[in-house]
Amino acid sequence: MTLFRFLPLRISSIVAGLALSIAPTLVLSQTGAANLVAADNTPSTAAYVSTPSSTAAMASFTTVGELSTVPAPVLTAKAWLSLDVNSGQIIAALGPDERVEPASLTKLMSAYLVFSAIEDKRLSLDQTVNISENAWKTEGSRMFVKPNSQVSVDDLLRGVIVQSGNDATVALAEAVAGSESAFAALMNDEAARQGLRDTHFVNSTGLPDPTHLTTVRDLAILSSNLVRRYPQYLHYYGQKEYTYNNIKQPNRNRLLWADETVDGLKTGHTQSAGYCLVSTADRNGRRIVSVVVGAASDAARTENSLKLLNWSFQNFDTIKLYDDEKPAVNARVWEGQAETVGLGALQPTWVTVPRGMGPQVEPVARYTQPLIAPLTKGSKVGSLTLSLEGKTLRENSLYIMEDVQEAGFFARIWDKIHLLFQ
Repeated sequence: MTLFRFLPLRISSIVAGLALSIAPTLVLSQTGAANLVAADNTPSTAAYVSTPSSTAAMASFTTVGELSTVPAPVLTAKAWLSLDVNSGQIIAALGPDERVEPASLTKLMSAYLVFSAIEDKRLSLDQTVNISENAWKTEGSRMFVKPNSQVSVDDLLRGVIVQSGNDATVALAEAVAGSESAFAALMNDEAARQGLRDTHFVNSTGLPDPTHLTTVRDLAILSSNLVRRYPQYLHYYGQKEYTYNNIKQPNRNRLLWADETVDGLKTGHTQSAGYCLVSTADRNGRRIVSVVVGAASDAARTENSLKLLNWSFQNFDTIKLYDDEKPAVNARVWEGQAETVGLGALQPTWVTVPRGMGPQVEPVARYTQPLIAPLTKGSKVGSLTLSLEGKTLRENSLYIMEDVQEAGFFARIWDKIHLLFQ
């Protein structure tokens, strides 16, 4: 009787040590063609935020443009980058990690923090903000607000985004954080949270400072996060003109007039930074962000950006490989009430490839074995690597997609014995 009582514990300890020593990871390769989902469905608009780890890993992945037979256009800019928002993949880039002055592209982060404050109920669109002497005196492009006047957050956002007003930007920074310097600290905290490794902000406006720097990679990630997380505010970026204080000013993004699919985002210019433009367009549910910095003129940044957008849309496909309810792989479960469990992503998995090459994508799942119940939905257990022609395009975490309860006593013992011979 005593021997029988302790036998399951003895078997359990032997099995656990043996199984982990001989089978730490299972690698499963599947053909991509069998798992592709039609690409003409509009992708999920769920919030997407890059993490520091995913951002760092992005630098080691193959850009999709390297696998295309159609070369990227020749652009007359210091640095540039094209990113597919749906998949999060860089299509092509020149100098992606070269540190540059962002000029008024800085206001993308300023607006991001204002949107966040509105969503958190710390500000409201109809709330009025007092215009300080400090905000009124800010040099550079202006909304022409008057000192000690009360202006709504909604009007100030139009002043920031449409008119690129530095005075409006400082006013909102002070409303959110109390001072512009405190707001700049929040900007840097948010940059770190998003994994913008080479970005440092000194002010809210983009006025030149030797340490106020970023990269086109970081700007693309920030812009992608902005349009994914705050689509309800994207209409500000598509507004072509705005009148305040009887002064009409046009949006400096000339692509709004040149291409009806373009709905943002932001221009920037100083003598030292040159002409810069972060643009985005949505065509049939697929969104691209292009970043061009250091162009020689307003016309050059517009032409370069349109070339890059057109090339990115015309020569690449973005396909949904797995739905958030469709597992990438069904894995064996031990000691559970179910024999298998689906492993997949928490959000739909999209991948960008050269046009027509979707069926050639090869997904490889790697996950720790054995998977022993109980298992909890949402637990991370491995990774899914997506490759094309032997080149890694992206890597996603693998999560357990449903709870699996522990099996009964005798079923668990049976699985423990089976594990000894795996």
